[in-house]
Amino acid sequence: MIKNINNKKMGYALLEIIFYIAIFSVLTLAVIDAIIVMTKAFKETSIQTDFVQSSTIMERISREIRQATGINSINNNGNNLILDSKDDAGDNKTVEFLLSGSDLQLKENDILTGNLNTPNIIITNLSFAQITTTKGLAVRVIFSARSSRDNSSRIEDFYDTIVLRGKYSN
Repeated sequence: MIKNINNKKMGYALLEIIFYIAIFSVLTLAVIDAIIVMTKAFKETSIQTDFVQSSTIMERISREIRQATGINSINNNGNNLILDSKDDAGDNKTVEFLLSGSDLQLKENDILTGNLNTPNIIITNLSFAQITTTKGLAVRVIFSARSSRDNSSRIEDFYDTIVLRGKYSN
């Protein structure tokens, strides 16, 4: 009997191929899952950023009210506030906040300076109310905002009561 000394194993066995395909599939699923988790985290971070930007809207409104010398008018539904104020040169000016659709607009001397909210922020509610005390005037501000990126339509409420420094007395 002659034995073949050069008996080499050629190719892969079917079991080895199935094993490598299984490992590749598991690794692929892990990578896809990581990408999905990162995408969801990025989207949630973007939504939270929109809400943080909404808080800067309240800061701007508060600053303008604090600097005002008086309240010119608040319309009947309370979603339009006109303040009497002074510019840097000491000249009289009016500052107006109004809700136009889903945008919170700022006007100075009846000239639109722009929207306070970015396109990703939708203002769903805006309300101003005058508070008069023996010591002075204040304005209660309430607005609700949501992110256009949020599929669950979460709404964040912002509110503050701001005293007009120009009308406050001890």
